[in-house]
Amino acid sequence: MAKDNKQQPRDTASYYQLHTGAVEDLVSADKENVPHYSEAELNKYRSGKTKWKLPEVAKVLLIKFWFYGAVCFFVFMGLGTYVQNQWDMLFIGAVALGMVTDLLINHFLRFTEKMEGGSRRWMMVTRRGAIGFFMNLLYGFLLMAGVVLCYNLVNMALISVFGARQVLGVEPILFGVFVVAVDMLLILVKRTFISIVEDAKKK
Repeated sequence: MAKDNKQQPRDTASYYQLHTGAVEDLVSADKENVPHYSEAELNKYRSGKTKWKLPEVAKVLLIKFWFYGAVCFFVFMGLGTYVQNQWDMLFIGAVALGMVTDLLINHFLRFTEKMEGGSRRWMMVTRRGAIGFFMNLLYGFLLMAGVVLCYNLVNMALISVFGARQVLGVEPILFGVFVVAVDMLLILVKRTFISIVEDAKKK
């Protein structure tokens, strides 16, 4: 029995002995000798990888459309029976658009961005804090003015061209489409202006 106990440490050491030659081959291996696989082949073994990916611009448009449509539903359709004055409704709606833009949409875009600052190109007001909140409130009035203009232009076209007797009413889907269209147009104008100024400074 004593003889077997003396041989046990030697057997255990030999069992865990490293093959230094194989380790050196792995360390000194050239990258050219490593096999390359296509992205489609690698995706088969990746967890959480979907074959169909929604583009970033589509995600931004859907997020904004949903929140702006919700503003129409809760403000214009929810408070419409209590607030009879049209100007009061437009004022409340403009404030709601600014608050939703700052507190919900911009925060959601920052939370879902892949790299820091990547969501700034989809925002009119990129500043945070109290000043950014106040600027977004003012921006809400600009959005509301653009939406009212869109409704007026469409209704005028329907009456003059098609002789329609009924005009478009305010409902969440079309309201969301108009707000997103005005928002993206204003952001495009802002980005174009910034690009022109930067090019002028370089020259």
